[in-house]
Amino acid sequence: MENKSEKYRQLLKEATSLVSGESDLIANMANLAALVHETMGFWWTGFYIVRQDKDGVEQLVLGPFRGPVACTRIAFGRGVCGTAWQRMETIIVPDVEQFPGHIACSSESRSEIVVPILKDGKVIAVLDIDSRHLNRFDNTDAHHLEALVALLTV
Repeated sequence: MENKSEKYRQLLKEATSLVSGESDLIANMANLAALVHETMGFWWTGFYIVRQDKDGVEQLVLGPFRGPVACTRIAFGRGVCGTAWQRMETIIVPDVEQFPGHIACSSESRSEIVVPILKDGKVIAVLDIDSRHLNRFDNTDAHHLEALVALLTV
């Protein structure tokens, strides 16, 4: 059985092939969400995209995902996704119940990783992944998922 790093290396090869030659961000996010979700067996895998509302306020808005229904909008600095956006860094949460201000879109989510997608020094979206298991994510996940989302800004 292959280890997690090897599984991610294979996933990254497939992801590179999937997005090469395609410039549409939403199409690429949809394929990457499906690829990561199916390959790694996560509970929820998806993207939130930075968008302005009618008043010009930026929020994270639900983008392509795989898994059960999700929260539609997340404010800057709120929950794990909004905090990763604010800090401009990957956040690993071993137990979502212990994260201050966690937004419970699903009571079945137990741990989470959120990876911001930066372009020109600004967060344009985040990759959000949830697991039904505690302590599911570590620095190996962070390293490989950061390489994966970098494909979206090329």
